[in-house]
Amino acid sequence: MKREGWTRCFTADEPRLSEAVELYESLGYEVRLEPASFDEASEECKICLLADCSKYKTIYTQKSIIGKKS
Repeated sequence: MKREGWTRCFTADEPRLSEAVELYESLGYEVRLEPASFDEASEECKICLLADCSKYKTIYTQKSIIGKKS
């Protein structure tokens, strides 16, 4: 994902997911959410993902080009 200009931040569920998206956007980042990947999760995170992986999303960001001057 980084090669496309996106940086993986972390995986979360609500309400922290929406809070983080709002914060990143307020800081001028574009935000992309992807379904959580069990393979990319730490051992601690895999416990929660086993319970209900569908409610978790991984946050990716990139600096927004909107409003930037060349």
